[in-house]
Amino acid sequence: MAQSKKKDSAPPTVQYFAAVLRLLRERAGLTQDELGALMNYTGSAVSAVETCAKPPTDEFIDAAEKALDAGGLLRSAIKYLRLERYPVYFQGFVQLEQEAATVSSYCTQVIDGLLQTSDYAHALLKSNYPPFEPEELEQLVEARLDRKALLTRKPMALVHTVLEEAALRREIGGTEVMVTQLGHLIECAQLPNVTVQVMPLSHAEHAGLRGPFTVLETADQAALVYMESNGKSTLTTKPDEVGELARRYAMIRTQALGPKESVSFVEQLMGEL
Repeated sequence: MAQSKKKDSAPPTVQYFAAVLRLLRERAGLTQDELGALMNYTGSAVSAVETCAKPPTDEFIDAAEKALDAGGLLRSAIKYLRLERYPVYFQGFVQLEQEAATVSSYCTQVIDGLLQTSDYAHALLKSNYPPFEPEELEQLVEARLDRKALLTRKPMALVHTVLEEAALRREIGGTEVMVTQLGHLIECAQLPNVTVQVMPLSHAEHAGLRGPFTVLETADQAALVYMESNGKSTLTTKPDEVGELARRYAMIRTQALGPKESVSFVEQLMGEL
């Protein structure tokens, strides 16, 4: 009964993968233990996936694909299953983000998720209230790090981010974690397709005071804007609204420190920690 409840509460994509895995395994005439042995997993690990007790990892899917000679059927599920690692309100955007030509974000409280280190992301997500379950927390951290593939994707995506100084001074995870995070931010800024700018506190009055948002340009040159707050999100595609926010973003970039000045600013903050 408990397994049935777990299965029924799992996301549809996880349930579908479990059903396909079981069908392929049975067609091959293998028990869960036998399939597990071929995959270098235990039979209980195979059972956990087939009963939806645990979602399959990329490594598990790849091992099952090879063991069952599935012809790409199982491996093709990876990108859809990855979406289940994200909060429901974020799944639509992250799919667009990974295929975008340009992603331009303005961040006020914390560093952009695309530019976060593992320790920073873990500390940040751990601060959530009510707290995440340990397994859910690790899944969310892994999902956030998966997004970083956009930075080195081919064809190349252009990534712009403007960070408020307050976000850089907030020591998420403590001093050591923050020093590493700021160093990582500088490394990201050296990538040819990534631009990092800082909005210093001394620039008290600027166009971004109404809050954070992300402007995204798709591969076919359509533009949209994403905003979120307290677990709720808005994806705006209306040309007049997108145009207004895109112009606001352009003004924010103009009012922020330039890329070279921004890197120097981050280096100075690192020296202060």
